[in-house]
Parts: sequence; structure tokens; C-alpha cells
Amino acid sequence: MKVIKKINNNVALCVDNHKKELIAFGKGIGFPPMPYEISDLSSISMTFYRMDQSFYKLLEEIPEEVFEVSAIIVKKAQMTLDCSLNPNLLPGLADHIHFALKRIEKYKEMKMLFSYDIEQLYPAETSLARYAVGLIERKLRVKLPDSEITNIAMHFVNAEEENIGETNGEIDTDQLIDEVTGMIEQTFETEIDREGFNYNRFVMHFRYFLKRIIEKKQFIDDNGALFGTLKAEKPEIYDCAVQISDRVVERLHAEITQDEILYLMIHINRIIKNNTIN
Repeated sequence: MKVIKKINNNVALCVDNHKKELIAFGKGIGFPPMPYEISDLSSISMTFYRMDQSFYKLLEEIPEEVFEVSAIIVKKAQMTLDCSLNPNLLPGLADHIHFALKRIEKYKEMKMLFSYDIEQLYPAETSLARYAVGLIERKLRVKLPDSEITNIAMHFVNAEEENIGETNGEIDTDQLIDEVTGMIEQTFETEIDREGFNYNRFVMHFRYFLKRIIEKKQFIDDNGALFGTLKAEKPEIYDCAVQISDRVVERLHAEITQDEILYLMIHINRIIKNNTIN
């Protein structure tokens, strides 16, 4: 197996003997000059195939310890859940954990409640998410709210469905995402890099947003204070989120909670901050 690009000290992009790309984990494999051949494959602890290349840059930006604990969780999911999982579960989960840690620091007053409905509907995924939260707390020495059990469980649920849009016959999800992207570009007079990993991250979160609305599992918490603060500080973000919500309401014939609008505001702000060309 040839190592062709370092991601961090213990993770690298590789090519196997069949010329297929993979992400490999192994102590110190990122240290030698690239490219090089790994002669002892026993040094490789985990491998992940078929990951979307648009996520490679994201992997470089996630702290090494977050990425590695995410990989352990995904491996556990692969062994525990009786189904195939989307290969992009690893970068998606790592990104979520990284963002959750930053969110705890920045939005300490934000409440996201544990969902007993999710636990009843998806007991295997919830049990696995409890394990994940415990592992994160031990490895990263941080206390997570119980809501992260629900959030991580939903990552597993979504990874079991390769394309959320295909599970719902009411709307063309890809078309709606394209429309929403255009609305963001028009509002902020900018161009979004639709090939970049930040856009892929936004699309992933927007699909989860749609899935919650379609399945009537929206966030309904008590985040009024934070909502009001962000609305006052970032009125353009708020106006854009409302316009997008109105478009989704029109397509899905469903009301959208204030907490879901807050969720949209956070992710619109994130993509405008990180993912514009101009």
C-alpha cells in the first residue's frame, strides 16, 4: 500500500494494490516523506474506503484527537449496526463533534434536549450514541450534554440512508438545495464554491434539517434568548433563514419551529464565513 498524502501524524491518504484510494490510520504513518510504500501492513489499525474527495480538506482541519475518536466510533458502528453505512459518516461525524465542542464554548446557553422519541424509534443507534458520547468525554476530557446522544444517533440513522432525498417522494431534494444555495448567494451577493467541502458540509446539514421536518421530529427547545441575540447581531442571516424556511414550508406544507430557524441561521453563517469564492 502506498501512502500519498499526510492528513495528520497518524492518518494518511493511501492507494492500495488495486489503485483504490482509502484513508488509513496507523501510528506515525504521516511522518515519512511522501509518497512511500508501507511494507508492514500490521502498522495500519483502521481503513476507510469510498470517502468523497471533497471531504479530504475537512479532515486536515479537524484536530487529530477529534478525528481519531470519530474513527473509533465509526468502526464500532460498522460492527454494531446491521446495515451498510454511508462512507462519508466518518468526516460528517468528526465535523459534528468538532463543531459541538466549539458550540459548547460559544453558545453555552443553547439548549438541545435529549429526545426520547428518537430513543424509542432507533434504540440500536441511541445505544451506540451513548457509547460515543462516553468515549468522547473520556478521550477528549469534556462534558457533553445529553442532547449529543440524540444528535449522534441521528448521524447513524442518516448514514443508513445513502440519499435522504430519495426516501421522500414529495420533493426533489437536490433541486431544493440548489434553490436554497442560490438564495444565499443572492442575499449576500457572493458565489459559493459548490465543489468545496464546506458546501458539502452545508448540504449534509440541510438534508438532516429536511429529514427532521419530513419525519415531524423538529427541534423544539427553549432557545429564545439565543435566537433573539443572533437575530439582533446578524439580521441578514436571520432574513435569509426566514426566506429559506418559507420556501421549505411552501414545498413541504409544514410549519418550522423557531429552533429549526436558529439551526439554519448557524449553518448559513458558517457557510458564508468559510465557503465563499468572492
